[in-house]
Amino acid sequence: MPRDFRHQVRTGAFTGPTAGYCGDYAQANLAILPRDCAEDFLRFCVRNPKACPLLAVGEPGQFDVPALGRELDIRTDVPGYNVYRDGVLCEQPRDIRELWRDDLVVFAIGCSFSFEQMLAQERIPLRHVDEGVNVPMYRTSIPNQAAGPFRGNLVVSMRPMSGAHAIRAVQVTSRFPSVHGAPVHIGSPAAIGIGDLSRPDYGDAVSVHEHELPVFWACGVTPQSAIESARLPFAIAHRPGHMLVTDIPNASLAVL
Repeated sequence: MPRDFRHQVRTGAFTGPTAGYCGDYAQANLAILPRDCAEDFLRFCVRNPKACPLLAVGEPGQFDVPALGRELDIRTDVPGYNVYRDGVLCEQPRDIRELWRDDLVVFAIGCSFSFEQMLAQERIPLRHVDEGVNVPMYRTSIPNQAAGPFRGNLVVSMRPMSGAHAIRAVQVTSRFPSVHGAPVHIGSPAAIGIGDLSRPDYGDAVSVHEHELPVFWACGVTPQSAIESARLPFAIAHRPGHMLVTDIPNASLAVL
């Protein structure tokens, strides 16, 4: 159950990527920002809903965010964090209790790991899960819609599939816009500015077999690119692939 899994994270018993865990429940990307730039970031999410589908927004200083789960603590319940100062990644702590401030606002953003359970139920192989690595993620040439200081380009996650599996994946994931929905691109990586699939910007490379297509989904690491471009004095995000597991059932996020 998610609460038990978060306890393992909180105690340091689990520190790795969260793909494949608590598959019936939604996972969340995080952006944690000072209140004075939270309104601009909210507008950034609204303007870029494929990359930044909001699951919840906390009040300033709120680290429990009840909408996400019972007995949840944002400061300790993520397997890894990225800390940015002036737009530069400078720390990757295991928890952020010592960094917490009363003006920080939590943004929880839907994650594509959430729909992977549905893909698995359709017998669609997930290469990063099979190979025991983090999902590969890439910066693209697709610009985000800017809001205040937040801009940058879309980041995508990639899963290689056969043509038939890719078609079924589109059908399945299009029902879950709260966790990125349908793919944004299928096929040539160069068409979206990706030069080499074997060199992801985040996560790990996976095998791509002959006759498979790379299938790309909008990724919740996109806000980290926006945070870097905004050069905020201070901001926190999850470490890519290391998500917050919530109590929100994935089934509740489906649309007809």
